[in-house]
Amino acid sequence: MEARRLAILCSHLCPINLGHNQAPLSHLSSSNCASGSKGEQLIHDSQKGSLQDDCVFCRIIRGESPALKLYEDDSCLCILDTRPLSNGHSLIIPKSHYSSLEATPPSVIAAMCSKVPFISNAIMKSTGCDSFNLLVNNGVAAGQVIFHTHIHIIPRKARDCLWASESLQRKILQFDEEASGLAKSIQEKLHGTKEDDSKVQESNLTGN
Repeated sequence: MEARRLAILCSHLCPINLGHNQAPLSHLSSSNCASGSKGEQLIHDSQKGSLQDDCVFCRIIRGESPALKLYEDDSCLCILDTRPLSNGHSLIIPKSHYSSLEATPPSVIAAMCSKVPFISNAIMKSTGCDSFNLLVNNGVAAGQVIFHTHIHIIPRKARDCLWASESLQRKILQFDEEASGLAKSIQEKLHGTKEDDSKVQESNLTGN
């Protein structure tokens, strides 16, 4: 399990090498995008939307670092992962810099997700797979290493034993007081978020 977790955490640390010596991991881990501190994430959020000089993905977007590009349009880029968990493991990356999913505008997330069926279909045909995992590592505890929003497309084959967790016995949800309390708490927070969004929209309309 530890080896698998480290493989996920390290999957983006080295850009693709096309005949040159790869930069050491310590060099890449010193970049803002490879930092896991909350303070530096806040810095990213305050600069959201602008490309960063020391971000691996931003350098790829600017053409300063090599990558094997699968797809590109005005809003996003899809590349092969340099430390793939399976053959064809790819990343969809927005062309603007956002440190996390919650810092990424819904319109950008929608643009990225809208490309998933099109891109994944081509990847599955090329790899001979009929399934894939769609994955976002959002936050340090979830295994995010590069703090530039990205979506993983991971092709799968039957019995590839990629995720150790797939063999674990899943617990059955108990419809008890604890579960009801959790559901109620989430519903209240969703309702509060909707009200906040409505106030922002009304304020924008009034300001116009």
